[in-house]
Amino acid sequence: MQSGNVVSLIGSSGSGKTTLLRCVNLLEDYEDGVVAVEGEQIGYKQHKGRRIRLKEREIARQRAMTGMAFQHFNLFPHMSAIHNVMLGLIKTRKTPKDEAYAAAEGWLDRVGMKNWKDHYPGQLSGGQQQRVAIARAIAMNPVLMLFDEVTSALDPELVSEVLAVVKDLASDGMTMLLVTHEMQFAHDVSDTVVFMQDGRIGEQGPPEQLFHNPKSERLAAFLKNSKF
Repeated sequence: MQSGNVVSLIGSSGSGKTTLLRCVNLLEDYEDGVVAVEGEQIGYKQHKGRRIRLKEREIARQRAMTGMAFQHFNLFPHMSAIHNVMLGLIKTRKTPKDEAYAAAEGWLDRVGMKNWKDHYPGQLSGGQQQRVAIARAIAMNPVLMLFDEVTSALDPELVSEVLAVVKDLASDGMTMLLVTHEMQFAHDVSDTVVFMQDGRIGEQGPPEQLFHNPKSERLAAFLKNSKF
């Protein structure tokens, strides 16, 4: 995928979408092939024809190239929204506290959560917590942003507010790889859509092609069952 592009992974449960996503930052190990970010192979190097795993310190540096928002928000319950966003900047980026505060406040404002910056996760709705989690990830200025079914744990009425944030970030040119079961959203936001089937890529292409002219019966059946 190219910088500034949005690629959506779609497919049935168990088709390998999340596994593929997690391989990008080596949260899931991969046994073959190459995963590269900014031209740098993730997790491994080639030496004399052999594939050698990198040291954990180097893998940690590579993971910092990507940001990830999960199905569940994973916010620290004892920290306010702004301190959740600040934490990585201070601990990982070694950003001075006043600069980290200003950056965190700016990103919370960007996702519509500035007015709730001093609230704790338990005082926020699921949609609000997910927006804080997104702000926390993008505050680290990742090269690539990964989204793993960020609306699946939300009540239906909260889904649209989170999708609006992701769509807004995409319109700003953020490079994204996302797993989603929201077909209309994938259609509207993506440059490329990848249909996963049995751990492999079943079909891929522009959204207009995949959603309106699927080549395989399996994809056509999936879209019909998804009520697209």
